Amino acid sequence: MELNRYFDHTLLKPDATSAGIEKLCAEAKQYQFASVCVNPDFVSLAAKLLKDSGVAVCTVIGFPLGANVPEIKALEAKRAVLDGATEVDMVINVSKAKDGDFDYVEKEIRLIKESIGNILLKVILETCLLTDEEIVKACIASKNAGADYVKTSTGFSKGGATVHAVKLMRETVGQDLGVKASGGIHTKEEALAMIEAGASRIGASASVAIMNE
Repeated sequence: MELNRYFDHTLLKPDATSAGIEKLCAEAKQYQFASVCVNPDFVSLAAKLLKDSGVAVCTVIGFPLGANVPEIKALEAKRAVLDGATEVDMVINVSKAKDGDFDYVEKEIRLIKESIGNILLKVILETCLLTDEEIVKACIASKNAGADYVKTSTGFSKGGATVHAVKLMRETVGQDLGVKASGGIHTKEEALAMIEAGASRIGASASVAIMNE
């Protein structure tokens, strides 16, 4: 197993600096992580630093609450791709999911997918705020809308990835979609537990520390 290729090496802190992004990208190149994950305003810098490196540039859309209207999320995603993003992680409208309006959730995801074409789309469910039934329905909506991945968490809510949520998501989407475990993964043991549960990507800011364990 090439553990390094599971990682989206992440820096999404509100006080992230250009120097921090430069360090993130240098580490990602050194360890050949799958991608770096940065806020939209740093996409162009990351794309420049990672050109021809084999490391993808991932960004977050409607982050972290998912409460923007779909048209704004779609525009934000489209702009990120123009800036050089090759992967997009969008946050669903959690309120609509809690209301049971999964038609809205599906339409929103489809709109964003259409705005970015062949760019990889990962759908952040924020599983700590959802029941198991809501997680299943959100996964089905993501699959129906043409998403490439479902993802557990933003890392900004009251909880991160759990083995239970990852397992449930993998059982729901089967092998057709990727599953990204993100939020609160700090050790190699935790990362391997997520992979064992069915994760095909790991979002972490502790990627280097995990690789050095």
